[in-house]
Amino acid sequence: MTYLSFLGGAGTVTGSKILLEAAGNKVLIDCGLFQGVKELRKRNWEPLPVNPADIDAVLLTHAHIDHSGYLPLLVKNGFHGKIYCTRATFELCQVLLPDSGYLQEEDAKRANLYRYSKHNPALPLYTEMDAKKCLKYFEIVNFHQDYDLFNLRCRWNRAGHILGASWIEVHNGNKTFIFSGDLGRQDDPLMLAPEQPSACDILVIESTYGNRRHPLENILEVLARYINKTSARGGTMLLPAFAVGRTQALLYYLDQLISTQRIPKLPIYLDSPMAIDATKILQSHCNEHRLSTTDCQNICQRVKYIQSADESKELDTMYHPKIIISASGMMTGGRILHHLKFFGPNSRNTILITGYQAIGTRGARLLNHEKTLKIHGEIIPIRAEIAELTSASAHADYTEILKWIEGFQIKPKQIFINHGEAKASAQLQQFIEEQFAIKCIVPDYKQRYKL
Repeated sequence: MTYLSFLGGAGTVTGSKILLEAAGNKVLIDCGLFQGVKELRKRNWEPLPVNPADIDAVLLTHAHIDHSGYLPLLVKNGFHGKIYCTRATFELCQVLLPDSGYLQEEDAKRANLYRYSKHNPALPLYTEMDAKKCLKYFEIVNFHQDYDLFNLRCRWNRAGHILGASWIEVHNGNKTFIFSGDLGRQDDPLMLAPEQPSACDILVIESTYGNRRHPLENILEVLARYINKTSARGGTMLLPAFAVGRTQALLYYLDQLISTQRIPKLPIYLDSPMAIDATKILQSHCNEHRLSTTDCQNICQRVKYIQSADESKELDTMYHPKIIISASGMMTGGRILHHLKFFGPNSRNTILITGYQAIGTRGARLLNHEKTLKIHGEIIPIRAEIAELTSASAHADYTEILKWIEGFQIKPKQIFINHGEAKASAQLQQFIEEQFAIKCIVPDYKQRYKL
């Protein structure tokens, strides 16, 4: 028998984990960390419904932490199989996963030092060393090549979104499954469009923007407006950004604006060591994005890289107008929190939200006009201008998802809709059923389906 179990990414955009039991094997597609509200983060500490030692392999669609961030814990808890992914995904995981472990160690140290955690002592979910150990289990695959893994045939195809991102085709001898991962956009200025599948029996599709259409705003105009306004009042533009994908796009936009003299030549600081590494990786995978070699060189030369914690702290003592790009994009951790504490209370500054904000994250709370944030156990007043760049997402919106499904020569017989908030998934279900008359299921957390 064949089963699908949704162990994450069900009713939420974080923690993506799909267990495929087929042909006598147990394969996990993605292995993400839950983020956002406390109820979701607590799931990271709960044991999986399946023993990690019984999982034969992990098929990874891409490197973002909500799809890869649980891997160190999976290995720590007994998984000893292989983690299959594309080369760029592996290179990015080499950066992202140890950083995730380091941040969790630092958060635990700070919580113990200032005693703002209910746990005594507060412990990290996993450490930087745990993350480095799990990297030994990775196996690199090529795009468009068939791999026989146990009794399954698997293939990775380009999904756009970020470097290395894939939708994965799995055939068990009877049925063909496609797992979309995170789909990119057709006309993304940075990444190539997602490749088009021709057929499958069962499709598992993401729904991050399942109920939204990206506005047709001019990104350069919006960025220029807020940067010029902030600079004129002597403030700092704070750009929380995902280290992989969003940061590189922002650097490209800023280079375009400065080159055409639409904004002043302000100092730009990239305060995220992993974003610095990811930007360098961009240059070595030119076949996966639209930027020329010159574009890559320009965005790397335009910015000042901030490596050490001391350099990061110095930014908070500089009172001249500037632009700071820092991770994490949803402000769940990292150096951005220290900048929020310093720049958030001053009305001269601007915090520009540039990506999707999961429910319960600080970014979502800022967009809900909350006037205070809890950071490192302190209540911080927020007086800075809060703005949003709504069209910069690297996720396909519902119209682009529908167009991708429409491109199938033979439509899927059944579609599972995951990796989205409840309203987004439900709306996408309605769109798909109305347009294609395909049966759709929106799974609940831990729900198991016999196919």
